[in-house]
Amino acid sequence: QQRVPKPRTSLPLDRSHQAKMSASIAASVSISSATTLRAGRAQRRAAVAKAARADANNESRYGACWPGRVPVPNDVPLLGNGNIKKISLLGSTGSIGTQTLDIAEEHPDKFEIVALSAGRNLDVMAEQIKKFKPKMVSISDGGDVEKLKGMIKDMDGPQPEILFGPDGMVEVARHPDVDSTVTGIVGCAGLPPTVAAIEAGKNICLANKETLIAGGPAIVPLAVKHGVKILPADSEHSAIFQCIQGLPEGALRRIILTASGGAFRDVELSQMREYAKTDPGFLQKKATTHPNWDMGAKITCDSATLMNKALEVIEAHYLYGTSYDDIDVVIHPQSIIHSMVETADSSVLAQLGWPDMRLPILYTMSWPQRVNCSEQTWPRLDFIKMGDLTFKAPDVEKYPSLTMGYAAGRTGGTMTGVFSAANEQAVAMFLDKKIGYFDIYTVIEKAMEAHKNDLILDPTLDDIVNSDLWAREHVKKVVESGVCKELVAA
Repeated sequence: QQRVPKPRTSLPLDRSHQAKMSASIAASVSISSATTLRAGRAQRRAAVAKAARADANNESRYGACWPGRVPVPNDVPLLGNGNIKKISLLGSTGSIGTQTLDIAEEHPDKFEIVALSAGRNLDVMAEQIKKFKPKMVSISDGGDVEKLKGMIKDMDGPQPEILFGPDGMVEVARHPDVDSTVTGIVGCAGLPPTVAAIEAGKNICLANKETLIAGGPAIVPLAVKHGVKILPADSEHSAIFQCIQGLPEGALRRIILTASGGAFRDVELSQMREYAKTDPGFLQKKATTHPNWDMGAKITCDSATLMNKALEVIEAHYLYGTSYDDIDVVIHPQSIIHSMVETADSSVLAQLGWPDMRLPILYTMSWPQRVNCSEQTWPRLDFIKMGDLTFKAPDVEKYPSLTMGYAAGRTGGTMTGVFSAANEQAVAMFLDKKIGYFDIYTVIEKAMEAHKNDLILDPTLDDIVNSDLWAREHVKKVVESGVCKELVAA
């Protein structure tokens, strides 16, 4: 078992937010005071006001990728007519990857796929190589390299350079010809290639949640240091990103994340508990069937538990520097409004569209431009067909993940990564029918409680990876200890 190093700072969950902010505001004021002695009273007032704003936004410890606003560059040449954005794609055979390639295929005058990485789905990978003709590809297992070479030996044009393993994925991410890297892989495996891409100056089209949820304390300062843009590819954060284009500094007051409510939005908690006792197979099947979106089993289950929204709350904090007190979640069953922002003057801006993951992916690839898309393949939003839009507050008893997510976020440091990794391991064991539905919450809570004494507030990437590994092993041990008593699906 890999243990996390002893903490530099260890605080209980419910007091860490206040203590961290107090320390950071004191540091900011202290630094400002040295300057104001020389610069006069006006600068002193400005420095104190700036420190207060940082405290209010909870961004003074780690910063934010986009601190409440998106300055829009106006000197970027239009895509097309010989100006092609070159893309590296991590996770090419997954859902994000295949949709990214669909976009590139539809707009060959605007996007070129230079490098690809994938796992072991060689059949799909071989077809992608033949169609898009990348210069470099990477697969997970070196033992499959010769097999892949044989599968593409008759392709038109030059053969790509074929790499493998984590090192191969890093090389794909930072390929010298690439402008932007799309990160479509799951888990902390996405951290090293993302770091490599940032250090190489590539903009990040972010579809890997762990990059910010676990790695935020290290990734955000790194992106700022290298002047790299982190562009969110999930629908909620893309909506926020689109809404804050051109906002002046200090204009963002509140973020409102919308949630479909997932598979159990119309099922009473009492019914769910009864099913857990009498028909756990129903919960298993229901949790992996989304009413609005066509997604993989893991993210569909995260939607059922509302864990996806808890993770998005943390991600929003690292992206936009907004205080957790100013990030709200609302259930919106129709999934037409993908999220909203409230400005300082109480105006609310929303981004609307049919549930379609391609739009946020496309916008990360084309930003700051908009690409004209076919109405046949990208249907326009029809307000008459759309019908009513409804909203309600989430039931935190039914969805305890939200309470845990806010607690992990306010604690900060390695706790957010532990929260995410414990969930990933718990969901994997639920899908493998080793634990019941409600056991997911139980084991995550126990992992967070156990991590309090090993919390690191300013972690390195090694600390983050070690905490991720520890959380997964801890969940396994909790399950093996017999704590989970719920019936499992047959």
